[in-house]
Amino acid sequence: MKKRRAAGIFLSALMAVSLCGCSASGGASGKTAQVKLDPNHPVSLTIWHYYNGTQQATFDSLVEEFNATTGKDEGIYVEGYSQGSVADLEKAVTSALAGDVGAEELPDIFSSYADTAYDVQKQGKLTDLKQYFTDEELNAYVDSYIKDGDFNNDGSIYLLPVAKFTEILMLNKTDWEPFAEATGASLDELATTEGITKVAQEYYEWTDSLTPDVPDDGKAFYGRDSMSNYFVIGMKQMGHEIFEVKDSQVTLNTDKDAIRRLWDNYYVPFVKGYFAAYGKFRSDDVKTGDILAYTGSIASSTYFPESVEKSDETYPIDYVVQKAPVMEGGESVNVQQGAGMAVTKSDEQHEYAACVFLKWFTQKENNMRFVLDSSYMPVLKEANTVEALDEAVQQAAEQDVQINDKVYDSLKVVLSDFDQTSYYTTQSFENGYSTRKVLDYNLSDQAAADKAAIDEAVASGVSREEAEKAYISDEAFENWYTAFCSALSQAAGQ
Repeated sequence: MKKRRAAGIFLSALMAVSLCGCSASGGASGKTAQVKLDPNHPVSLTIWHYYNGTQQATFDSLVEEFNATTGKDEGIYVEGYSQGSVADLEKAVTSALAGDVGAEELPDIFSSYADTAYDVQKQGKLTDLKQYFTDEELNAYVDSYIKDGDFNNDGSIYLLPVAKFTEILMLNKTDWEPFAEATGASLDELATTEGITKVAQEYYEWTDSLTPDVPDDGKAFYGRDSMSNYFVIGMKQMGHEIFEVKDSQVTLNTDKDAIRRLWDNYYVPFVKGYFAAYGKFRSDDVKTGDILAYTGSIASSTYFPESVEKSDETYPIDYVVQKAPVMEGGESVNVQQGAGMAVTKSDEQHEYAACVFLKWFTQKENNMRFVLDSSYMPVLKEANTVEALDEAVQQAAEQDVQINDKVYDSLKVVLSDFDQTSYYTTQSFENGYSTRKVLDYNLSDQAAADKAAIDEAVASGVSREEAEKAYISDEAFENWYTAFCSALSQAAGQ
């Protein structure tokens, strides 16, 4: 059954399901129990976020539902405002924090990635949310998600998870099948990073053989969206933390042998033409037929194309979703990303009210409604199962709301193996954003420039093998590795 997304979202008819048997305060004690609100004089809360399109529509619907139910009963009224993109939101928060002319005041709640929230917290502007949650409530969240908001490793919580995403591998099944039939290539080989490199070489050589009168016209097979994730998660899979953080101070761990494996399985196949990156995202490259597969965010599944559109032909394609690859022999580790919600420091009534809303928003049923419309992962342990996913899809169907096939298939792949996978993200540290940017661009920019130089040499009459030789040598790696380590150290302020 093809479940195309309906224009609608989960309707308020699910309200009863969303609210059943769950208190907003969760039986909190201590400071939470001492805060009193007056339903006749509700506390108003402002939320800044970066949601757009259907994601914003779902969020707005949930806010309206909260205001009409729990918010009305407790004395809380929430208003949400999209600031545009993530970058726009970060700029608005930074301007408010700096008191720039024309800037608005910080809202009561704002969506934030850890690096931004870390900078705000350092200035003493964020509330430690732990004082408004019981241990039982906090234990209901995925442990690593909660740890993401503990900037000081002291049990404090400055960022509450509301939705997370990880990485998957997506493949153009239609164009894969004739290649697999001709060569014996297996989808199982794509489970490892080294397996992808091997298959990509075979695909390049197979496509090259289809036109024997035209030499060196093999096609690329694979690409990846986030290079920083490739470094961070690849290193973690091999038993290393590239950024080891203690007391907010970072130690750079650039184990040469491990970094060499990453270089061998991205830079080398890229300059040889087995990997490629042309568009803004690799799903764009699948659409133009420049690659067959990519590793990207689970949220990218909604952008995986329905067809390949080349200059001379257009044809429909089917897809396959698989787990993101693991370094051969490495641990099953996948990336954990996604903005949480930070609460600005104010008075107890506003802080408490903000936590009441966040608890409500992250309840299983409410959170599933949000993540199913955005291809994110829910944040409670009980929600991260295939059974919970199917239950939410069934509830949607009963309300005549259909879920995008790719969203469902992607979430199912991830949730079917959720308990056997470790989810990891680096801790926040001074200059963390700029240091991560080195991972994003240093190797990929070098690979793109060197691939262009090789192609230019081949066009002038040099054989491809000869042209590649200097770029994939041990000396080439040593030169790049030295420059890479230097760039990381400089970005980290060391």
